Amino acid sequence: MNTEKTAERLLSALEKAIKGKKDVLRLFITAYLTGGHVLLEDVPGVGKTTLVKTFAALIEKDGQPARFRRIQCTPDLLPYDITGVEVFNAGLNTFEFMEGPVFADILLADELNRTPPKVQSALLEAMAERQVTAGTVTRPLSPYFFTAATQNPVESLGTYPLPAAQLDRFSVCLSIGYPDEEAETELLHEQTHLPAAEPEPVTPVVSIEDIAASREEQRQVFVHPVLEKIIARIGKETRAHPAFKLGTSPRAGLHLLYLARTFALVNGRNWVEDGDIRTLSSLVLAHRCLIKTGDGAASELISSITEAVIRTADKQTDWTKPAEAQ
Repeated sequence: MNTEKTAERLLSALEKAIKGKKDVLRLFITAYLTGGHVLLEDVPGVGKTTLVKTFAALIEKDGQPARFRRIQCTPDLLPYDITGVEVFNAGLNTFEFMEGPVFADILLADELNRTPPKVQSALLEAMAERQVTAGTVTRPLSPYFFTAATQNPVESLGTYPLPAAQLDRFSVCLSIGYPDEEAETELLHEQTHLPAAEPEPVTPVVSIEDIAASREEQRQVFVHPVLEKIIARIGKETRAHPAFKLGTSPRAGLHLLYLARTFALVNGRNWVEDGDIRTLSSLVLAHRCLIKTGDGAASELISSITEAVIRTADKQTDWTKPAEAQ
């Protein structure tokens, strides 16, 4: 399977930079291969920015690394700092469009919650439709445009919570977390005991053609109708649950379906299983839900809902075959 091999190459290269986080890295790769966007929500210093910068260098496009741009989000940013702006060229007596950082293959929006909502909303069209409208002209972005945004959940001073419309455009919300003792010791050892040398350059390990082939392969993954009903029922339950002020949207269900197909391929299967839905549901859905104060963590509630819905499914179902063939 092309997708499995592509994911393995990316994972092997990323593990050189991010120690002891194979599961998180695999999920990050899955989201990218699917064509979704990732929100990295974690404390400072665990490698969020390093992950995205390293990942961008691993993808080759037109004989060179994929085009990478970074936005360091601050309170004084303006929307056109992200999308671009028309500038008057006195020599030519005309306006020229100066592209913003969204005109890239991979975009890192660092500390996205430190920039005001009007700037955050500048990404909405780019993330959902892969295009930018400036004035009366709509310009297409790269078909492989990928946004990875980071935010620190600990600090609230000087931050602006991401609105529901923005959160709904992130396919998945991931947390890298602290490394275990062994991985952290290895990191320290590399910096103190190994001979000083130039850092090993990060070079591409997959091409944009590999990504295109993976996305074509994803369309061939079999999803049993029972699993489609499970995904729809999970969404319905979040919208009816008394602990949620806002449940998940139909777009969230689509993202869960798409990610499940890719996740199956990454794990060497061309069919989706109920275990894929269990693994992905809270990561895909929890950040989109608005929970009432004091009603617990959204991720735990999503996991509970998912388990309850899956329990009602036919345990004898063969996920590799259509219902009429069983």
